Amino acid sequence: MTGFRIRPANGEDARVLSDMLVEAANWNVSRARPRVAVLEDPTVLRYVAGWKRPGDFGCVAEDAHGAAVGACWARLFPADQPGKGFVAVGVPELTLGVNAQWRAQGVGRALLQELGRVAASSGAARLSLSVDHGNFAQRLYVSEGYVTVQSRATADTMVRAVR
Repeated sequence: MTGFRIRPANGEDARVLSDMLVEAANWNVSRARPRVAVLEDPTVLRYVAGWKRPGDFGCVAEDAHGAAVGACWARLFPADQPGKGFVAVGVPELTLGVNAQWRAQGVGRALLQELGRVAASSGAARLSLSVDHGNFAQRLYVSEGYVTVQSRATADTMVRAVR
């Protein structure tokens, strides 16, 4: 599979981001949950609920036919309602999801790099994320300059400077 393009995420992309959130949550196929179960979890749903609110930004990868194959987006969370990868107020937390058949094709890396450019141009100094232990995406994050700043029982919080 080759041939994808990346475009900015817009206000009409809530469904696309929800689809990619399900992909991200189901990175481990042996523990995959149905879409409805993923999106009924308020700790997961908060990453797309009300998209696109002020401060949200992202990008979508599409195949040659215009179908979404991946997305990477970021949003800010308050200290009293932090996301899983929260490090500080004002540091956007990113989510990256790629359709299973498009993984290991360069889509995730291209999305991550584009999100970094968008974050820098929006004035963000850092991006954060949470990645489950064992998730193969952690190697991608490390190769793109993300460093672990906190390790919990099941996941790591990682940060990268974007300026």
